[in-house]
Amino acid sequence: MTLIRWLLTLSAIALPGLAGAQELSLSFGDDGTLTARSVQLIALLTVLSLVPGLAVMLTCFPFIVTVLAILRQATGLQQSPPNMMIVSLALFLTYFVMEPTFLDAWQNGIAPMIAQEITAEQSFARSLDPFRSFMAARIDAETFASLQSLRPEASGLSPPEAPLSLVVPSFLLSEISRAFEIGFLIYLPFLIIDLVVAAVLMSMGMMMVPPAVVAMPFKLAFFVVADGWTLISEALVRGYF
Repeated sequence: MTLIRWLLTLSAIALPGLAGAQELSLSFGDDGTLTARSVQLIALLTVLSLVPGLAVMLTCFPFIVTVLAILRQATGLQQSPPNMMIVSLALFLTYFVMEPTFLDAWQNGIAPMIAQEITAEQSFARSLDPFRSFMAARIDAETFASLQSLRPEASGLSPPEAPLSLVVPSFLLSEISRAFEIGFLIYLPFLIIDLVVAAVLMSMGMMMVPPAVVAMPFKLAFFVVADGWTLISEALVRGYF
């Protein structure tokens, strides 16, 4: 049920005018008509295909998946965990972080529209407010100012007041930059292990042995003993609360 609310919330944000077309009909001559419900069904299927893109633009997914991808490269494992596992973990961590935002959008925007208490335009604005607040709290001030300087009509506006065309790219750039900063910190202990192993091999005269192969079990052992997956996942989630 919560997943359905997810999809309905994102659908309502993408198509604010969809629910307001109850009386619309398209005539195709005397043979028949295509009713508004058919149009809505086609539009809904189209929106559902865009849900992954919406998840990337309006949530913490790009930050989490970027950090997890950097972590996999830092351990030296190119194919494990597989991409599907990385994306799945990022999606569920995103759901954990974003659930209050989705519930807020559902209760204040989608549910009243379904009950016909507000119009589609009001539902769109109310559903978007929680996402706007979430993105505004994560936007880097310098990144926002740089993009704002390219939009003279948006000068003087704070992130919560700025148009989405300015808020969304500022949010994405800020999240990616922050993910790279954390990725640098994640890389350091694994880099130290590589350097130590390479120095030991050279001192033993085993220069023909690839250091990456020898360092791999030590890096995996270090990561397992430190309970790395739990620590990193907890740190990623804690940054949003």
